[in-house]
Amino acid sequence: MSLPSAFDGGVVSALGAFEAKSVKHVFFVACGGSLSIMYPAKFLLDQHSPLPSDVYNAAEFVARGPRSLDKNSLVVLCSMTGTTKETTAAAEFARTRGATTIGLTVDPASPLARTVDHVVGFEAPYTTGVPIDAKNSNYSRIYQIVMGLVALTGGENLTETLITSVLALQPAIDRAQVAFAPMFEDYAPRFAKQDVVYTVASGASYGAAYSFAICVLMEMQWINSQAIHANEFFHGPFEVLDKDRAFILMKGLDSTRRLEERADEFLHRFGSAENILVLDAEKLDLSGIDPQFRGNLVPLIFFDTLWRFAYKIADLRKHAMLEGRRYMKKISY
Repeated sequence: MSLPSAFDGGVVSALGAFEAKSVKHVFFVACGGSLSIMYPAKFLLDQHSPLPSDVYNAAEFVARGPRSLDKNSLVVLCSMTGTTKETTAAAEFARTRGATTIGLTVDPASPLARTVDHVVGFEAPYTTGVPIDAKNSNYSRIYQIVMGLVALTGGENLTETLITSVLALQPAIDRAQVAFAPMFEDYAPRFAKQDVVYTVASGASYGAAYSFAICVLMEMQWINSQAIHANEFFHGPFEVLDKDRAFILMKGLDSTRRLEERADEFLHRFGSAENILVLDAEKLDLSGIDPQFRGNLVPLIFFDTLWRFAYKIADLRKHAMLEGRRYMKKISY
């Protein structure tokens, strides 16, 4: 079978270069913000294929050395710049085990790109400062890899439905920016004064919560944070909740929404609404995105819109987002 013409050329080339039906295990491997897209990718694969898969931090992937990693494995890696040394090392390790490797990066000449078997490019506004269309994001690319793999291994072919939905994603993000803007204006002054802000989500949205906690609040604003799974919230973390504690809750549209709704009820029962920022996908206009993929694409809407919120906080805190780091890419570590 052939993949849709609207699929990214790199994805088509990568998936067409090996025998997809020989794949018996998929590994999603990365670090930091790139690792965050691996959680929704696995969620999507779990929903549509019996293929087993795992998500690994790149350094632990090498240190753990999974026995199931072999010539019948597909390892999907991501590093925005392609210079993350742990991810490149993971690609090298995977290839020594005979696995097929696909690397996602914005730089086709990067160390990661030179190490993997197949390169899939994507665009990121953080490298150029220029807004991108979400159809060219790392989320879009990895979802195309997943659903292309599903189709090529004998599963339901939803590739046309996926790509149609992806093409409708940027307009949905633009509408969400407008819808969330008044709420961001309201909450930003209070959140800018917080020393701790927790993020909560589940399912496909957990990666967005994870990335916003560690890569935005902690890395770029030096605000203590932790991404809390919506159900794990009830297994310890809810003890920190009081009227002064700040939370960002993402209520998505996938099959785990009820877990986020339960967390929402408890947060408002014992916390203060003025310190609980809820992004609810049910309130968004998702026209053009097929219901089958709304739960999977909503996390990118959450993360993209939260960047606007983060910049509002940064302005109020007088702490630059990208230039305010102390350690990252400034010293050896």
